[in-house]
Amino acid sequence: MEGNWIEIKVITKSEALEPVSGIFYSLDCKGVAIEDPNDILGREQGPLTWDFADLNILEYKGKAAVVKGYFAEEDNIEEIVEYIKERVAELREVGIDLGEGTVEVNSMQEEDWANNWKKYYKPTKIGERIVIKPIWEDYEVKDNELLVELDPGMAFGTGTHETTRMCAAALEKYVKEDSTVFDIGTGSGILALIASKLNAKHVVGVDLDPVAVESAKINIGYNNVDNIEVLHGNLVEVVEGKADLVVANILAEIICVLVDDAKKVLKEDGLFITSGIIHERRQMVIDKLESEGFEIIEVNKDGEWNCIVAKLK
Repeated sequence: MEGNWIEIKVITKSEALEPVSGIFYSLDCKGVAIEDPNDILGREQGPLTWDFADLNILEYKGKAAVVKGYFAEEDNIEEIVEYIKERVAELREVGIDLGEGTVEVNSMQEEDWANNWKKYYKPTKIGERIVIKPIWEDYEVKDNELLVELDPGMAFGTGTHETTRMCAAALEKYVKEDSTVFDIGTGSGILALIASKLNAKHVVGVDLDPVAVESAKINIGYNNVDNIEVLHGNLVEVVEGKADLVVANILAEIICVLVDDAKKVLKEDGLFITSGIIHERRQMVIDKLESEGFEIIEVNKDGEWNCIVAKLK
């Protein structure tokens, strides 16, 4: 990035970072930065990058979460700001707690995002066997470790977040060699790749974001696997057949909306692994699952987040 740039930011809450950042992904944005006071890793994106470890992230403790998008001066900023405000309003309407939810605009000088964060993003073990390795790093596999190579691009999901770690642990526990797995909101494809590496028979990643779909397909290529397909669209509208296991690392409110669709694509006794659920929303998700005929198998916690595993009765 060179010259002067326009920074548009939304002041929000940690639990709303994903849907708010999704607003920016749908725009011709030159970069996205995320400041999360509840996450020891700050996440920052350039055009093809994700997850900058901000060594000063602890200074954000107790403060609001922020999503920033960067645009060229020649872009129609007024139109972009109005679009972002409309999307923020829509998120409020569906019940997502955005905190302030305010939109601010600033002009800024040249800054190079492109490679800064890469020196902090290192191979990370996120389960008993799963190691997430950025494609630019070297790593020697030990014992029975399973290596997932990743360049997240502009899609959510590097493995460092608590919700991803818990989903990975659940996949390790429940994926079998004959399993069919559907990954809703696949993002970078990380959970689909983990299921694939665990020898699932067939894996389908689904996402509404075309940028995420492209990112997931690229990452599949890095991993030399042939049992994953990635589809763009809504779950029940694009998948065929039924799954032994559906995983969704999204947000509590969206999970509640997805429960009925998950029922339609799960086999009898199939499992629904859900995460992205803060403590205050845990019971809401449990109640919704139970009301739709699911049995809660386990509830795991990591930091401020929960992962629920439920069986379709």
